[in-house]
Amino acid sequence: MPANPMNIPPVSIAMAKSALIEQYADPVLRRRASMLWGTRGVGKSSIVRQVADHYGVPLVDLRLTTIEPVDIRGAIYADDALGKTVWFPPEFLPSPDAPAGILFLDELTAADQRLQISAYSLILDRRVGNYRLPDGWQVIAAGNASFHDAVSHDMGTALADRMFHFNVQTVIEAFLAHAVAMDFAPEVMAYLKVRPDRLDDTQTQLANDHLIGASPRGWEDISNVLRSGLSDAAKRVFVQGRIGAANAAEFFGVLREIQAAVDVVRLLAAKPGDETAALLPRTLDGLYGMIYGLLAASRESPALGRALEIVEQLPEARGTTSLPVREAQTLAMELLMQEALEHGLETTILDSPAYQRYSDARRAAERGA
Repeated sequence: MPANPMNIPPVSIAMAKSALIEQYADPVLRRRASMLWGTRGVGKSSIVRQVADHYGVPLVDLRLTTIEPVDIRGAIYADDALGKTVWFPPEFLPSPDAPAGILFLDELTAADQRLQISAYSLILDRRVGNYRLPDGWQVIAAGNASFHDAVSHDMGTALADRMFHFNVQTVIEAFLAHAVAMDFAPEVMAYLKVRPDRLDDTQTQLANDHLIGASPRGWEDISNVLRSGLSDAAKRVFVQGRIGAANAAEFFGVLREIQAAVDVVRLLAAKPGDETAALLPRTLDGLYGMIYGLLAASRESPALGRALEIVEQLPEARGTTSLPVREAQTLAMELLMQEALEHGLETTILDSPAYQRYSDARRAAERGA
């Protein structure tokens, strides 16, 4: 694999989104284009949409590999009155009556080099031909570099010097936070919590010359498959066809273990104490499967209150090997608190004796440390 020539540190997709939101808020910085570098499926396109949604402004999304050079420059026609040929800009470029928004030039480095010339004009000079980009618009570009083992044309230093650059890489905790916010299937989140190296196996895929492999975008599709009404046989076919046979085999193996290890419905219905303790998971996969399963079930106050009682008893879980129950308990409490805030159920948390006892024990442990 070629060396990585970037002399900028990697940032998470969440950090890149936060930075772009702040950039848009500054009228001066907004006029300078930003470039998102990163592998497939890392979420570059998604965060640009989220920035536009954050401000409620229009987004013009141009996938440069799907259009022709003339599509940006526009059409030429003869103006008899002027005695000149004149360029008509394309209708999809922002017009003066839309004074602010985001122009997203996706797959910039993979586009035809003739098309890149027009795209570079928008980045360098905020114009192409006779068209001028309104002052309130921010230009964001995205693409792969050659060291990502993707189709890529080199970016010249003149262009690179006119942009802010983000070396976006997937960080598992940031991805899981996104997965929670987007209500991914709990089995997917549990699997990736235990096997974070399976989030993106692009390098293994390329080394073995495989057509498909796992990626962040792929796991979102897998979540949708699991939440669908497909038969188990069809689900297996679709999962294999999205992340590859080897990844699918391991995933379904873990899925069976999660399903065998914990029954969230029975846990929620069990009485606190011995009845609950008997149902607590005994494997690492089951432990995180339970946590994300409880999270998915805790959308109403009674279920949330019961989930807090279950999490309080986690230290009683006894596995065949040592389980990180304290770490898992902390994660579960944090996730349940986030879920409560999201659904206006924070009083359920604060009024819960189980949560109060957990908080008191945490404070006592911190004082004793």
